[in-house]
Amino acid sequence: MILRTELGAESYEITVERGALAHVGEKMKLSRRVLIVTDSGVPRAYAEAVAAQCAAPTVVTIPAGEGSKSLTVFGSLLSRMLAEKFTRTDCVVAVGGGVVGDLSGFAAACYMRGIDFYNLPTTLLAQVDSSIGGKTAVDLDGVKNCVGAFWQPRAVVIDPETLATLPKRQMANGMAEVVKMALTSDAELFGLLEAGQADTETVIVRSLQIKKAVVEADVREGGLRRVLNFGHTLGHGIESAAGLHDLLHGECVALGMLPLCAPEVRARLLKLLKRLGLPTVLPVSPETVLGAVCHDKKCDGGAVSYVYVPRVGEYEFRRSEIGAFCDAVRPSLEAMRKGEAE
Repeated sequence: MILRTELGAESYEITVERGALAHVGEKMKLSRRVLIVTDSGVPRAYAEAVAAQCAAPTVVTIPAGEGSKSLTVFGSLLSRMLAEKFTRTDCVVAVGGGVVGDLSGFAAACYMRGIDFYNLPTTLLAQVDSSIGGKTAVDLDGVKNCVGAFWQPRAVVIDPETLATLPKRQMANGMAEVVKMALTSDAELFGLLEAGQADTETVIVRSLQIKKAVVEADVREGGLRRVLNFGHTLGHGIESAAGLHDLLHGECVALGMLPLCAPEVRARLLKLLKRLGLPTVLPVSPETVLGAVCHDKKCDGGAVSYVYVPRVGEYEFRRSEIGAFCDAVRPSLEAMRKGEAE
């Protein structure tokens, strides 16, 4: 299946096709210098398959994990392109999950004021969410995505077969973003997830259709696109605070959704998260999380902007003074800390 993200001069195709990895050269212009960025957790065969279709490939393997989303690793990619004599006509291809995509996309956005970028996501989380939309970034001083740019890919190629090597926990990690989009925008998909009747390709395509429509209406997150931040206001705070607890991004988003739902929605969400193998117990203190929230991009002028779900398939944009927000979510966070979320 081919979906097209309509963004005027920055429009691009998203290909969802089993076996697409073997012929990505049909979707990407690889007859030039190509920096292929992957990480140590991705099977080498994936980057090698892309390299075999390039005229002049350079493969860089970064350490797996959020720690690679740093200015240091970002600078090393720029230095490598400079050493290999990349010009403004060359390109970058990301082969991996969200960390690889965010990092390499940002490198493409900055090298010589911007070169072509292609994304070949190999995790469910990246396939359903972070691979499209143009958000690229690295972390700074423990704050997620603090330095970055909007830089749209020239094409996104999704091969569901790459998920065959993905650990069960990473699949669940990606499902958190699927649940997020279904909860805010697709009640039917949420019902399929509850019933265990959504196959992988249905999950990928329906999630992409939701995000594509949002991105087309609001490229730079000036309004509607904020719906994609559901679960992230608290989720990023949890992720920043839980660094020593090794929680994955989707696991933090799962936890971040629970306090921002109506009680009847929370009850359904809680059951689904448990069935999917996602956490429902907060591993750090509520005050640590709320302290981290104050440094998030969604907190400004002493107030917090967030998304609330009153009913499955619906959402509301809300804004509260930081103290009032903390008072409102603290009881839920305290219950989650004790393992008593309900």
